[in-house]
Amino acid sequence: MTKATESPHWFTSSYSSNGGDCVEVAANFAVSHGVVPVRDSKRRDDGRVVAFPTTAWAAFITALKR
Repeated sequence: MTKATESPHWFTSSYSSNGGDCVEVAANFAVSHGVVPVRDSKRRDDGRVVAFPTTAWAAFITALKR
């Protein structure tokens, strides 16, 4: 999924201050790869990542904002 020179820049929402039950997103892949990788913040090192197509991610965020 990644180029050798590109790493995901993971971030957690500023609303996620509860100390653990969060997801992290690497939005920097949206333009370069057409996907938005998401992972569980409690399991960063297990390699499990779900990559959503940018259109699906945009629809999800739009629905959340409603």
